[in-house]
This record gives sequence, C-alpha cells and structure tokens, in this order.
Amino acid sequence: MSSEQSSLQVEVAYALPEQQSLLSVTLPAGSTAEEAIRASGIMERHPEIDLTSQSVGVFGQVVGLDTPLNDGDRVEIYRPLQVDPKQARKRRAARKE
Repeated sequence: MSSEQSSLQVEVAYALPEQQSLLSVTLPAGSTAEEAIRASGIMERHPEIDLTSQSVGVFGQVVGLDTPLNDGDRVEIYRPLQVDPKQARKRRAARKE
C-alpha cells in the first residue's frame, strides 16, 4: 500500500435521544469535515442540523468545518445543550442535601 492515498473512508455521526445515525462515506484525500457531512446525506435525513450554529468534532474533539480528515476518522455533529451544565450540577447537588 502506498503512503499517498487517493481516497479516505470516514464515518459521519449524529445522535438524537431516540436514534443514532452513523453513515460511511468515501471521499477524496484532503477532504474536510464539512465535505464529509454534506457527502454523507445526513443533512437530508436530519433537516434540523444547522452547521452555522452546531459544533462538529472528530472523535470527541471539537474541530472547524474546514479541518482536513484522515482515513478512518469519525465526524460527529453535536446537538446544542438543552440544559446549562453548571445549572444541572447545582440541581443535582441540591437534591442530595
């Protein structure tokens, strides 16, 4: 196998409370996170996805849409938080008292 790959295989993931979508896509080498998301068709399956307001990541690390991908990467689209984590911690602590 040569060190110069002409394509890469990545997965695009989006999870809702009741379902998860995990789609595989083959892209030209040098493709970005945004290109993977658009090529996967996930935005047609989940029209609520808004890349202007939602974060994306690769294996749990937030990245920009213009981040180049490596073969085997998993691009994740994160949903907005429903509850402020600080407020949730305060509520849990108050319940334990």
